[in-house]
Amino acid sequence: VQLQASGGGLVQAGASLRLSCAASGRTFNRYMMGWFRQAPGKEREFVAYITWSGGGTYYADSVKGRFTISRDNAKNAVYLQMNNLKPEDTAVYYCARTIGLRPADANSWGQGTLVTVSS
Repeated sequence: VQLQASGGGLVQAGASLRLSCAASGRTFNRYMMGWFRQAPGKEREFVAYITWSGGGTYYADSVKGRFTISRDNAKNAVYLQMNNLKPEDTAVYYCARTIGLRPADANSWGQGTLVTVSS
């Protein structure tokens, strides 16, 4: 599966953004999908994942209650709704096929999208 993330931008603290991840491939709906992020000078970290059916989700503590992951298997797409953004959310965001919380659990990384949150 090939992935392409979009929707990033420059926003002020407290604002919202919705990231999208478009996937190619007929087997998209068989996989758990995740969002990860990498801030400047830091290691890539887990943000959220969603099961193949969309019935299960899991979030990093740092984004719980502010971010919502969803998917539309009919459109081969995964989304990340980000509310109440904070400067510490600044990072390049990546979608990926994953089996767990670690970046090492993910593959088929898409091109990331940059989110910058100003204070």
